[in-house]
Amino acid sequence: MVCIRCQMVVKAELEKLGLKYAYVKIGEVDIIDEVQPEQLDRLKLELKEAGLFLMDNKRSVLIEKIKNVIIELVHYADEQIKVNLSDFLSEELNHSYTYLSNLFSEVTGTTIESFYLAHKIEKVKELIVYDELTLTEISYKMHYSSVAHLSNQFKKITGLTPSHYKNLKSQRRDTLEDV
Repeated sequence: MVCIRCQMVVKAELEKLGLKYAYVKIGEVDIIDEVQPEQLDRLKLELKEAGLFLMDNKRSVLIEKIKNVIIELVHYADEQIKVNLSDFLSEELNHSYTYLSNLFSEVTGTTIESFYLAHKIEKVKELIVYDELTLTEISYKMHYSSVAHLSNQFKKITGLTPSHYKNLKSQRRDTLEDV
């Protein structure tokens, strides 16, 4: 579950099944009631029909938590972190970064850093399209050391310069689920 709409779907399904919950966050649900096996089966089925799935494997849950922390950080946080991503993830998830990094790479086939950069570039695309900030302001907001660094990363990932991307009207952004 990587978006607000997903949270709404999960809440609706929980309410439909009469399950009380403490919270529904991106990628995580705390159900207060004891869940009966038939309720769990029904929940899995309903979520699957909505394009979501219930994870009960600890490794999969941890991978999803890594993804959700990064997505929350890049797309929804008011400010970017002021520490290294590795330190931030280790602190947030109570595991060493080496363990998180190895697990993430093994399961997803990509690195945490690549996943993080892909999301940063999607956020940069969004900010470019909105046309409310200059490239200098975007690079500052997204904690790039310089506009040149942002431009180099942007071109490396998209194949386009930020200004060329801005001029393209037909180029669409990827959904967060596709990044």
